[in-house]
Amino acid sequence: MTEKSKIVWVYLITALFLVVNFFLILEKNAYWFFLLPIVLVILIYYLISLDKIVLFITFLTPFAVELRDMEGGLGLSLPTEPLMFGVLVLFIANLIFEQRYDKRISTHPISYIIYLLLFWMLFTSFTSELPLVSFKYLLSRLWFVVPFYFVAALMFKKISNIKKFMWVYMIALCGVVIYTLIIHSQYAFEEEAGHWVMSPFYNDHTAYGAALAMFLPVALGFLLYPKATKTYRFAALALISILIVGIIFSYGRAAWISVVVAAGVLILVLFRIKFYVIAIVFVVLVTTFFTFQHQILDRLSKNDQDSSQNFTEHIQSITNISTDASNLERINRWQAAYRLYMERPILGWGPGTYQFVYSPFQSSQEKTIISTNLGDKGNAHSEYLGPLAEMGIPGMLIIIILVIYFLIIGLRVYKYGNTEVKYLSMMALLGLITYFTHGFLNNFLDTDKLSVPVWGFIAILVALDTYHLSPPQEEERSELISD
Repeated sequence: MTEKSKIVWVYLITALFLVVNFFLILEKNAYWFFLLPIVLVILIYYLISLDKIVLFITFLTPFAVELRDMEGGLGLSLPTEPLMFGVLVLFIANLIFEQRYDKRISTHPISYIIYLLLFWMLFTSFTSELPLVSFKYLLSRLWFVVPFYFVAALMFKKISNIKKFMWVYMIALCGVVIYTLIIHSQYAFEEEAGHWVMSPFYNDHTAYGAALAMFLPVALGFLLYPKATKTYRFAALALISILIVGIIFSYGRAAWISVVVAAGVLILVLFRIKFYVIAIVFVVLVTTFFTFQHQILDRLSKNDQDSSQNFTEHIQSITNISTDASNLERINRWQAAYRLYMERPILGWGPGTYQFVYSPFQSSQEKTIISTNLGDKGNAHSEYLGPLAEMGIPGMLIIIILVIYFLIIGLRVYKYGNTEVKYLSMMALLGLITYFTHGFLNNFLDTDKLSVPVWGFIAILVALDTYHLSPPQEEERSELISD
């Protein structure tokens, strides 16, 4: 085709597009056809550059809006989850027809743990109290894990893609923070308003705070990044300021705790505290708690400081287990999760079913003013007790093993990597530590908002461990990700 004929075709297609659009607008009052070029561009990138699609989804995630109360009790986050499903389908098609994937990733210990987790979710979906809910839950977990672990791990062979992944999510997240602060200012930054002003982008302040806490170590890492330019550092400093203000006004106590824990881990790593010393201190603390548990619980029961706009009082309310409705409701959910586990200790009640089955397992003495008999207000508020109730003791153990192993991988990469690899590994590791510390009090891995960074950060550690600790080996690998 000559250059002249190409130009003619461009004009003809453009004219046809405009004619059809004007017809739909004037005759049908429909504007959706304007989206066609965007859809076509996205489809082309699915075929020629899947890494850009993954980064595009990452950027959209903080802005995604969830549609709730769909059939089967599950929601759908738009536009991200349909895009993730597209990546899942293309990945599976590639495996079927090409039958190639980088063995260094597919045989990595973390990958085996993920296989085990997905297999156990599949198995317990067959034995589930609500199989339809469980299979839908499993499908959603697949479209989180495949794009942001198995595809992303190949992407992250390039260090530049790791940094792009972190930056695009963080920039979008800071956009949500600015929006939230503007809305919050109209309510004088009241603590009660701080629970919902991030809507519609985040359902509540706990998930919002968890995301902010995850990316604060990342922003700090980029501020101190080796050989960073002044512009680079200034941008990182601006994002740090936005994230800190966002965390403060999220009034998310779990987020604050998770940041403190991550800072403590960083101090231990920097000062090279021996593992046996940490283990001894941990054993002493646990032993002390169980020895004096009655005195400690009695002391906590005397704390009647509720959540407050005053930050000092809000911090004091963290240990209030006598009158604080939020803390008491968590205990109520945990107790219900434990009773569900005792009823079905091995197979559990099925992935994603907790919110539909926990209601009868509540005790009237433990219910709070925010409890519900309909089972329509969320999950077990624990990334560990939730799987225990839904997938039995094996489900919880698999999650614990995953956490332990990514800690091992992260510390190994930090120890043996070069300067840049050390920074990236510690940024991802501390981000994961904030989330799984937060996971003692909440669980969000069933949402795109936190699944994207969590599985992405795990993929970063695996990619650094696989590709960046020694000279890359000449092995045939999948061409799923474009160069």
